[in-house]
Amino acid sequence: MIKIRRDIILTIGFAAVALMFFLGFFGEKAFAQDSIGASDGLTFWKAMVLGVIEGLTEFLPISSTGHLLAAKELMNLGQTEMSEQAIDSYIISIQIGAIFAIVVLYKNRILQMYEGLRGQSETGKIVLRNLAAAFVPTAVIGFFLADSVKDQLYDLELVSYAWIVGGVCILVAHGRKWFRRGRLKIEDLSFRGAIVVGLAQAVALWPGVSRSLITIVALVALGLSLAAAVEFSFLLGLVTLSAATFYELSQDGENIIDLFGYWTPLVGLIAAFISAAASVKWMVSWLENKSFSVFGFYRVVIGVLAIVLLSSDLV
Repeated sequence: MIKIRRDIILTIGFAAVALMFFLGFFGEKAFAQDSIGASDGLTFWKAMVLGVIEGLTEFLPISSTGHLLAAKELMNLGQTEMSEQAIDSYIISIQIGAIFAIVVLYKNRILQMYEGLRGQSETGKIVLRNLAAAFVPTAVIGFFLADSVKDQLYDLELVSYAWIVGGVCILVAHGRKWFRRGRLKIEDLSFRGAIVVGLAQAVALWPGVSRSLITIVALVALGLSLAAAVEFSFLLGLVTLSAATFYELSQDGENIIDLFGYWTPLVGLIAAFISAAASVKWMVSWLENKSFSVFGFYRVVIGVLAIVLLSSDLV
């Protein structure tokens, strides 16, 4: 489904990078009076770092939230109660950049779903129906548990354990060739199966679990090929992340702007878009011939490293 010409991607990338630097060096100075973010730590460069981390990790099965929480600690962001709330909300809302990357890269599939909505594509209709069925359980569970999760589970030590457990699960599954057993296409997923995927996705409310990982595993278990599972996971992420982002902005968007202004957060969103587009294209290309186990090894290593750093009081 990814048929974007390389020259177009490069043009968009260079233009976006140029815009980031313009906003960072000129926009922040021009509108410095609108933001007290610099005094609380969210500078242009830190926003860019968060954006790059979000984009690179959002759709890989390694947990974007876990990486962003670790980055937040390493960069000493959110030192006051108000700024911490704003940073945590920004960590969620920065997903907008990754969302737009999926819209661009999977525009043909999205168009097909639109045609399905109009009764012009049976495949598009099935995929759209299944996305809705998978989204609803997560939305309901997330609505009631999201605040509790943020209050109790946004802890780097818990994230570290989730990284390791998830990594071990990937390695065990890879050893049993589990990720290569499925043969079904994306349109072969049943309505009940989509609901199961939605329930599984809710487990990713626990930071470190990874929404991509849990949905891909569930889809492969239901018989989809790895390629079909990855694509459906990306599309489900588009729906789920959009809802979560707009909900978060409706709650704390004003607080983010009051503390950090407009330009610094926008730089992070653009960085997330560029890095997410690169990350998704790399993952799709990698899984065509390479092993899923690389994500398992990565999760175990970074989880152990995080625990060591935490025990050494370096984070």
